[in-house]
Amino acid sequence: MTQGKIAEWVKSIIIALVLALFIRAFFVQAYKIPSGSMIPTLLVGDYLLVNKIVFGIRNPIKDDFLYRWKMPERQEIVVFTYPVDKKLDFIKRVIGLPGDTVEIVNKKVFVNGKPLKEPYVQYTDKEVYPKEISPRDNFGPVKVPEGQIFVLGDNRDQSYDSRFWGFVPLHSLKGKALIIYFSWDSENGGIRFKRLGKLIN
Repeated sequence: MTQGKIAEWVKSIIIALVLALFIRAFFVQAYKIPSGSMIPTLLVGDYLLVNKIVFGIRNPIKDDFLYRWKMPERQEIVVFTYPVDKKLDFIKRVIGLPGDTVEIVNKKVFVNGKPLKEPYVQYTDKEVYPKEISPRDNFGPVKVPEGQIFVLGDNRDQSYDSRFWGFVPLHSLKGKALIIYFSWDSENGGIRFKRLGKLIN
């Protein structure tokens, strides 16, 4: 191989890497689901593509937006920087938007005084805790502050979410979950073919 061909080959690799990093920083990123907090919508071992530009252009260095043009919608599934530990990304469902009043009464979610229809929710524990013991089943009412959102997991009895650690700043949003492109069932050691290509909502 001549020196000119080597230089051309190296140049092509560098360009490909720069493009990949650019796309990852601003447009689309892959995420793996590590926990069961979003069951049954998302399973442990699901690999997602996340639209990073849906809410605005993010600053690739700081946990913030260079420019934000869209608010998340209620019941969208979003990825965000975990407010308690900014080294971690979480994925949950948006329940309360800025100005909304959120309340949970005996596991049932109310937004602005109206029951929220949640066909995606799974309950695994028949026990109902009073709010004095735990915020899991009875919570609020709380008003979502400006610039914040309230999020919950679909696996409601097994999710660590806004009931426990509070609101998510809008500037911490990283994107909206789009599609499952791969799903590995570690318990059975195989691909979950029925989940491949599934749109997330």
